[in-house]
Amino acid sequence: MKKILTVSLLLLVSFSVQLKAQDKKDNRIRVIAIFAHPDDADSKMGGTAALLAKMGVAVKFVALTNGDAGHYAEGGGVLGKRRREEAQRAAKKYGIEEYTVLNNHDGELLPDLNVRMQVIREIRKWNADVVLGLRPNDYHPDHRNAGKLVEDASYMVAVPNVAADVPALKKNPVFLYMQDHFKKPNPFSHDIVVAIDDVLDKKVDGLNEHTSQMYEWLPWIGNGGEIDKSVPTDPSARKEWLKKRWVDRKMSPEQRAGLEKWYGKEKAATIKFAESFEITEYGSQPSEAEIRRLFPVFK
Repeated sequence: MKKILTVSLLLLVSFSVQLKAQDKKDNRIRVIAIFAHPDDADSKMGGTAALLAKMGVAVKFVALTNGDAGHYAEGGGVLGKRRREEAQRAAKKYGIEEYTVLNNHDGELLPDLNVRMQVIREIRKWNADVVLGLRPNDYHPDHRNAGKLVEDASYMVAVPNVAADVPALKKNPVFLYMQDHFKKPNPFSHDIVVAIDDVLDKKVDGLNEHTSQMYEWLPWIGNGGEIDKSVPTDPSARKEWLKKRWVDRKMSPEQRAGLEKWYGKEKAATIKFAESFEITEYGSQPSEAEIRRLFPVFK
């Protein structure tokens, strides 16, 4: 009986702390990105995260799996630990506040109730104004299911009797998709486009910390069972290779048009690197003025 009362008291204290956290006088914008593997958001929005963090926005990354299958020679707990450590080092490069890696297995992520509750709790605990996720059309089942999980949580974050141990949000956040190149069933829409030229080195530095992925796994998968021989061994040469291989992508006309909308035609013409986001049909539907408030990079 004593043990039950102790547990109940701890839960009550935790609930009270979370409620105070939501009610505190913190005027900072709060952004959370939720994705499948450590390094997913880094590739898609590492530059934007660094820019927002520099401007005082509270940014958090959440990987729904520990990445324990993403390698040709390592796996299990050893790889999971390595990837968690890589994520923490990358977070420091971007300047973001938290990089949480949940302990679900890589390659086994399903959009089930248990993981949905994890997603709901993460969004609520961060008291998010903006939630970024993956589109649920992708080559990787974990990516598709991570996208589905964020979509499934988008309404429930405001429902008090769901995951009732964490206070429901008083206002539904803006939900955005991170960029991809898939065309079916519909192509990505470049609704919000952020110039990242000023923080490109920070993005490369963050990706560089994901050694297991950038220099080992990704250059191996689909390369006939061996690592791409173009991967340099010299640390400085590696960063330059990384920039050309994974960051310096050709900008589409649609993305360029998005830049012109947010920065004006003259400034947009000078921008070389950008990251795009699509406004989902879930959650709050922001006006242009609201987007400019949530993304102070446009001011």
